[in-house]
Amino acid sequence: MLKKFWKFGLMSIMAVFLLAACSNDDKGQTSEKEEGDTPSNDKEKLQLVATFSIIHDILNEVGGELVDVHSMVPIGTDPHEYEPLPEDIKKATDADALFYNGLNLEGGDSGWFSKLVSTVKKSDDQVFEVMEGVEPMYLTSDDGQEEEINPHAFLSPAVGIQMVENVMKGLIEIDPDNKATYEENGAKFLEELKAIDKMYEEKINEIPEEKRILVTSERAFQYMTDRYGLKEGYIWAIDTEENGTPEQIKSLVEFIKENNIDTLFVESNVDKRPMETVAKETGAEIFAEIYSDELGKPGSEGETYTGFLKSNIETIHAGLTK
Repeated sequence: MLKKFWKFGLMSIMAVFLLAACSNDDKGQTSEKEEGDTPSNDKEKLQLVATFSIIHDILNEVGGELVDVHSMVPIGTDPHEYEPLPEDIKKATDADALFYNGLNLEGGDSGWFSKLVSTVKKSDDQVFEVMEGVEPMYLTSDDGQEEEINPHAFLSPAVGIQMVENVMKGLIEIDPDNKATYEENGAKFLEELKAIDKMYEEKINEIPEEKRILVTSERAFQYMTDRYGLKEGYIWAIDTEENGTPEQIKSLVEFIKENNIDTLFVESNVDKRPMETVAKETGAEIFAEIYSDELGKPGSEGETYTGFLKSNIETIHAGLTK
């Protein structure tokens, strides 16, 4: 009797395990099917890569919930001489599209971004220049010849408007089914930028004419000063290995004395020491930091492109009207 009971009990236990295994297998098949029918949110979104923080923000504003954006150059890193990381290469390989500044910011035809595009084998219709159509301005070399393109056009809100229009055009080209959403998001962003463009005009018109001179470390603000009627002074023309040389400092000191300048600005991403030397030699005050090559850190006034632009003009206005 005990032997029969043990045999029956063992068979029952095996049956239970067999049923459980079948049940789990069915669940696994159902789950796998559901995953195939309903992709994850990230897979549904357009996978985009931006070269640096400002383009990253514009893509997020125009693309909204339809895009997932990876920004390559971290805040605090020089975008001119960047070395893509393995993660950047992986993201760029898998991306639906790449968006870059242009105007030589990423090193031009032989620069790091051009090499990346070749490495990840993206076609022309997957790569978009956000500065397309912007008239380039040139930096003056040591011999007085204008040779090198100034890439910092994004410091002008008027150029920002064109950048947003180019991003809208690019997103619609690669994802025409969501054209209405991109146009709606883009229109809201353009309204903000047009209001900021007007703010720049009004704020600069409030500055006394003799004080409409912006002195910074790098000649990054050329497009902005040309658009809104400011004279510019700077220590170096563009970031290189030789910034703040004695000759550069001497030239700016003479400029400051000739124009009776008492207010200086220094960019958030540069070495402050050259401008501190200029301040000591002229008696002019370093009023505040302003943004140039990148957005501010999360939580700062300049963490978004519109905040970046507003912060700059408010700081410049305050410094030149004090």
